[in-house]
Amino acid sequence: MNWIKETVLPKFKAFVKIKEPEEVLWIKCKSCSQMIFHKEFTANHNVCKTCGFHDHLSAKERIEFLLDKDTIENIIIPKPKLDPLNFKDKKKYSDRIKDAQSKTKLDDALLVSFGLIDKTPVILACLDFAFMAGSMGRYVGNGLILASEEAIKRKCSLIVVPSSGGARMQEGIFSLMQMPRSTIAINKIKKAKLPYIVLHANPTTGGVTASFAMLGDIHVAEPGAIIGFAGRRVIEETVKEKLPEDFQTAEYLKSHGMIDIVVPRSEQKTKISKLLKSLTFYLN
Repeated sequence: MNWIKETVLPKFKAFVKIKEPEEVLWIKCKSCSQMIFHKEFTANHNVCKTCGFHDHLSAKERIEFLLDKDTIENIIIPKPKLDPLNFKDKKKYSDRIKDAQSKTKLDDALLVSFGLIDKTPVILACLDFAFMAGSMGRYVGNGLILASEEAIKRKCSLIVVPSSGGARMQEGIFSLMQMPRSTIAINKIKKAKLPYIVLHANPTTGGVTASFAMLGDIHVAEPGAIIGFAGRRVIEETVKEKLPEDFQTAEYLKSHGMIDIVVPRSEQKTKISKLLKSLTFYLN
């Protein structure tokens, strides 16, 4: 018995023991390939100091970055039936959802919070690209409607930060229905004469662009963010022309009147705060 406890059991435990993940010390910039010290990259809110490339922020990180500390109130979004179509491609949709939930620790691709930006109250709704490319299904539609209702109830501005590949096609027509649903939600904000600001993160595409993401009173974008409906390759094949190199970038859209301002991440809170104060002075 001692032989089993002292020799066999320790070897067995060592064999099956799950190794702790090693701390990531360096990451490579996706744009310029510069190696960046991970803590420095995080401290700079996932922006490369060498080339200015704006990498993804999670919805949680975005909320904590924009809203004043100790003012954040998370708003619970109602959960719809998980998989109404019993959809399956290479994998069951229900399994994809569970995998994404496990990796991101989110219920779905949207977080909605109430808080203050430099003491100005706002409802902030952020899409998380890490959750199935920030795609818009019924949960996201429910969340945007809830965000609109909360802004009206609290008589404050609504800020939405899209970062999405578009509609979640595993939900079929239910996903496409979120485009008019989210549009109606934004129209309620406008009827209530409350400000609606959109902060476009990379990417903002597909059905998200074709609905709530392009209805803002003011459109702010992060540098280099890709914003559009169809992808570059699809458009080039359709029109049979070569498109400009900067086509669909935030800077290109600003020069063509689709975006109002392009603001680096480090300046966004200050800029949005000024916009909010200008837009909401009549509410005070």
